[in-house]
Amino acid sequence: MSTPSRPARVLPAAPSLAQQKQLARELLVAARSGDSEALSRFRTHHPKHTGEGSARVDPARLSLHDAQLVLAREYGFPSWPRLKAHIDAAAAARRTYLLERDLSYYDDRARGLLTVLADGAASTLEQVRQWHPRFADTDEGSLRHAAVEGRFTLEDARLVYAREHGFPNWAALASHLDRLKTGRVTEPFVELLEAGKRADWKRVTAILKSRPELVHARGTNGNSLLGLACGILPCPGDRVSGPAAALLAGDRLGPVRFLLAAGADPNQPNDRGWTPLHQAGYRNDPEMAALLLEAGARAELEAHGVGGTPIAVALFWGHREAADRLAEAGVVPRNLRVAAGLGRRDLVLECFDEAGRLDPAAMAGRGFYRPHSGFPAWRPTDDPQEVLDEALVWAAKSGRLEVMAPLLARGARIDADRYRGTPLLWAASRGRVDTVAWLLEHGAEVNQRATFGGPGHGQGVTALHLAAQHGHLATIELLVSRGADRTIRDELYHGTPSGWAEHSGFEIPMLKSEA
Repeated sequence: MSTPSRPARVLPAAPSLAQQKQLARELLVAARSGDSEALSRFRTHHPKHTGEGSARVDPARLSLHDAQLVLAREYGFPSWPRLKAHIDAAAAARRTYLLERDLSYYDDRARGLLTVLADGAASTLEQVRQWHPRFADTDEGSLRHAAVEGRFTLEDARLVYAREHGFPNWAALASHLDRLKTGRVTEPFVELLEAGKRADWKRVTAILKSRPELVHARGTNGNSLLGLACGILPCPGDRVSGPAAALLAGDRLGPVRFLLAAGADPNQPNDRGWTPLHQAGYRNDPEMAALLLEAGARAELEAHGVGGTPIAVALFWGHREAADRLAEAGVVPRNLRVAAGLGRRDLVLECFDEAGRLDPAAMAGRGFYRPHSGFPAWRPTDDPQEVLDEALVWAAKSGRLEVMAPLLARGARIDADRYRGTPLLWAASRGRVDTVAWLLEHGAEVNQRATFGGPGHGQGVTALHLAAQHGHLATIELLVSRGADRTIRDELYHGTPSGWAEHSGFEIPMLKSEA
């Protein structure tokens, strides 16, 4: 089905039938009210009213069918049914498959959308405009304000996810999931994922043989099979049982190799731009990163904001092993925080001019600041002090002592709490004991309270809380020896470091004694 080369109107890339019906109704109302522009559209595009000797447009005799026909012909289609068929085909081509059987999974996704929409990320705004007819023509600023002011609600977010999965409303999605649980309907993508989690490769192969298009299909939030596999496979050193343990004992990355051989695209992003290579950085998996890079994965693709490349994702968590492997494919973006996270003294020094001022490129590419909605909203600025402080935090996360002194010498503050955590807190959370010692020797306050994580996470925590939470014994011993207060309580849960350790399953006697 093709359209003329010069239609009077351009159909959106992701057209909504509901939106087109609304446009037809609005055209009809305008024409019936005598609007000259609307009547002109009927005279130009309706076959009964075009050409010499054609019938005069009588507003009172116009119907919705007439308005739909005009709209279809403006888009270059001979009839409304042909336009509808085109829209239905386009919707089928971008179908989003269900990933889970439980409604709560989709409810969590909807709540996450509600949380991040106010940030104004282009991918999130586009998701809403594409799937919510009421916001289809809303500009970015207005849509962000709608989220901030509460005019875009949880029910709206649920509608987005229902329609994205091919259901007219949330109730229809819930009803379908109920039938799925009882076996009255099937979902091949769900079955494929469940077979993969069981390591039932015979079943996986059978499903893909009958439905080869699923290799390229999009699940919830646009996640592909390859992306999902890269996220759920065990990492070296994981304590796992069942099928995952068998993978660790054999070819751990076998499923990734299998999907790549079946034609999976290593650069297929999800709705937030997240690719399999981002996932490798997120989980600190240099072996997976190497496999994906060999398959053609691109290291410069961005997710969750400008500058959100796989290497930035790895460095956000202090995953230096994956970051070092990714850096072999290119340092992108080449800004100060990435240079600091990599411990590249040469790149750090490149970020300053002869007068010691930060180069504009050193401050660019910092729109990425959180890998998921668990972290709170924040907007980086071009304040040089903020950029310096952030770079010191990123160096501390990865334990890059070689660049920390140059950053301090150029004005980075050792106690700055730049976006959820001081250098000391991040170093303690990652178990970077040498870095913790260096920071304390250079003036970091051992009991400084700071923010960490996102809403519902650590507020007013100390480095000892975070070292205890992760069971980093050497770091705990160092902090205690330097005067860390074992009785201090965080401001959210009112827990001591010992309580944080116990919550994570660690029993650490030295945290319980003042001796």
